[in-house]
Amino acid sequence: MEMQIDGTIIALALGDITLEETDAIVNAANSGLRGGGGVDGAIHRAGGGSIMEECRKIGFCPTGQAVVTGGGNLKARYVIHAVGPIYRGGGRGEADLLKSAYRESLKRATEKGLRSISFPAISAGVYGYPLDEAAHIALMTVIDYVKEHREIDLARFVLFSRDVYDVFSSEMKKLMCCGRS
Repeated sequence: MEMQIDGTIIALALGDITLEETDAIVNAANSGLRGGGGVDGAIHRAGGGSIMEECRKIGFCPTGQAVVTGGGNLKARYVIHAVGPIYRGGGRGEADLLKSAYRESLKRATEKGLRSISFPAISAGVYGYPLDEAAHIALMTVIDYVKEHREIDLARFVLFSRDVYDVFSSEMKKLMCCGRS
């Protein structure tokens, strides 16, 4: 499923983000950039040790921010490590931090002159962010960014399971029908 915003395609795909051929893929990282489970572990395993070496040199990334490493053995040239919030009920600034993680990822891509980027569902796995809210924030943040920054040609959400894809798809349909695109 996809939509177009001022020349930028925003697409949804069901699959494995480590196989993406976009200029960059986004890693749902932890603040210590230590690798881990889920998307983070999969990217580090598929990309090889050079990504972890670069992460160790960077050392730390605050929640809501993003840093860039090379893509190692991945098809993507870069990995943008974005740190989303751990969901603790929604009253501790989680929504703003999640928006920031997406926005900062897009800023890093723009700074590198990249034209395409693939995202996972940041914070929607082990960090416990409610999926419907996470999908809305993710899509709206990307839409708002590309309306002002036309450098990105493709922003794809690569979602690991059918239920996550279905929630993002439902949210995208709402945004398309209600004039947000």
